Amino acid sequence: MKSRHFKILLFSIMISFSAYPQGSAPMLITNIPGRETINLNGGWQIIIDPYENGFYNYRYQEHDGGFFRNAKPQSKSDLIEYDFDAAPTLSVPGDWNTQREDLFFYEGTIWYKKSIDYSPKPNQRVFVYFGAANYHAIVYVNGKKIGEHTGGFTPFNFELSDILTEGDNFIIVKVDNQRYREGVPTVNTDWWNYGGLTRPVHLVEVPQTFIQDYFIQLEKGSQKTIGGWVQLNGGQQAQTVKVHIPETGISHTLRTDSSGYGEFSFSADLTLWSPENPKLYDVVVESETDGIDDRIGFRTIETRGADILLNGKSIFLRGICLHEEAPIRTGRAFSREDAAIALGWAKELNCNFLRLAHYPHNEAIVRLADELGFLLWSEIPVYWTILWENTETFDNAAQQLRENIIRDKNRASIIMWSMANETPLSNARLTFLKKLTTITRQMDPTRLVTAALEGHYIDDNTQMIDDPFGEFIDVIGRNEYLGWYDGLPEKASIVTLKTIYDKPLIISEFGAGALYNFHGDALTRWTEEYQESVYKNQLEFLKKIPTLRGTAPWILTDFRSPRRPLAGIQDWWNRKGLISDRGEKKKAFYVMQKYYQEIKSQHK
Repeated sequence: MKSRHFKILLFSIMISFSAYPQGSAPMLITNIPGRETINLNGGWQIIIDPYENGFYNYRYQEHDGGFFRNAKPQSKSDLIEYDFDAAPTLSVPGDWNTQREDLFFYEGTIWYKKSIDYSPKPNQRVFVYFGAANYHAIVYVNGKKIGEHTGGFTPFNFELSDILTEGDNFIIVKVDNQRYREGVPTVNTDWWNYGGLTRPVHLVEVPQTFIQDYFIQLEKGSQKTIGGWVQLNGGQQAQTVKVHIPETGISHTLRTDSSGYGEFSFSADLTLWSPENPKLYDVVVESETDGIDDRIGFRTIETRGADILLNGKSIFLRGICLHEEAPIRTGRAFSREDAAIALGWAKELNCNFLRLAHYPHNEAIVRLADELGFLLWSEIPVYWTILWENTETFDNAAQQLRENIIRDKNRASIIMWSMANETPLSNARLTFLKKLTTITRQMDPTRLVTAALEGHYIDDNTQMIDDPFGEFIDVIGRNEYLGWYDGLPEKASIVTLKTIYDKPLIISEFGAGALYNFHGDALTRWTEEYQESVYKNQLEFLKKIPTLRGTAPWILTDFRSPRRPLAGIQDWWNRKGLISDRGEKKKAFYVMQKYYQEIKSQHK
């Protein structure tokens, strides 16, 4: 990675950290849907800058005359070689790859510009909040640099209270989706590198001292005690704060300290949230200067031996993996409408669980999962082979982990934080992942920690899971592709799986590729019949795993991937979906639908 990106990452970490109950968490505002906001979505003017001439001069040095200044000629002789006002637009939120054909494969810099007519309000502060920008973003307002963020799937915000003026203002964002060996993820992935301002952008207006964040959940191991904390931000840190749950008549008062932080714990008789009854309560947090509403479900999640216990009862996770590929229209998913289609298909499949692969998904799908009763596995893009010994890589992974947990820690649907996917064994990797696990448990002791691990053969027909990282997580995830990358379909019915851990096991990936409506016999690759045969044989494999407590086949729908060029079959799509990119169900969909219906009946 270029040295400037290393400096950018360190700077962004330093400016974003504050005194926080978790020790070192980003200064991120939570629950944006519950706040006063101004929507900045819609058309943003853009300039494509593959050589980054709007950032560097001809000596490849950062220069003061960059595109961020939004300069205009002051006379007919002035030389300015860019003009946002004459430039085309892209829709935000949205990826640039699917909005313009010439940007389909583009990786590099695009500058986004939005004009704002704003009137500052007395005794209020204002922040600009980005749901996500892939991968590195530098934000300027009225020609002034206000901050940077690295990581393509987590939110970030910057304060503009002393920058926005009465009347015309402009925001310019340099978004760069180049891949870097030091990045998280690194250069090689199996999903499309969608670039741009891929999630919503808002101005957020708050009081001088406001409720920045809070954690309100059942305490670990208890179905009757709600615990948590509140964090204020501003000059009046020591305040009286009330936590209300109006439907229950509960109103609990606490006092924040000189850093704005206060903890609480109180008893409550609640209807517990579950997939069968996804009960959400209106929760109100009120300080002396601010107030915010949320909808929160309360449930417990824990393990005992090989069992996963939801509200104290053993549960089998009938799952499916999901990429953030928009159903039907394609491109990066970001909206409630996108989520509703995907979750509707998952419900039809008889799922109660989704693995959100391989990075934090947008907030809309997490909140809708709360409402519909889906259990979620949420992960960060520590994927395949990253630079385990690189400090910059770890710092960025930890930052993305913190931002993910901060945003979604009050969502009942999320039951597992995943640390990694298919990472090769080494001492450096184990140290890296153990440190992430420690951060996770410090920030959120109420949920489970997992990872998608690989196994190995101890003889021709026996696989073993003995990854040393398994000792440090609560639930073992295992990815395997018997019948696709490993032999032919019938192999799955022969192989057995062993593990050294007395812990719940989830087969977190299995599957095969198939082009919808391409037919042949069960040994002809890419046919629906081959995929169907893999799934049928896989079910025989699953029956032989005594610690199995869930499955999440790969994957709900076909999704774009630059690793999949096979013309006439893949055409830049990973075809392992049970549903095509046009919403058509393949034969294997009905195999899993029937299997899950049988399990559902057994666990009533």
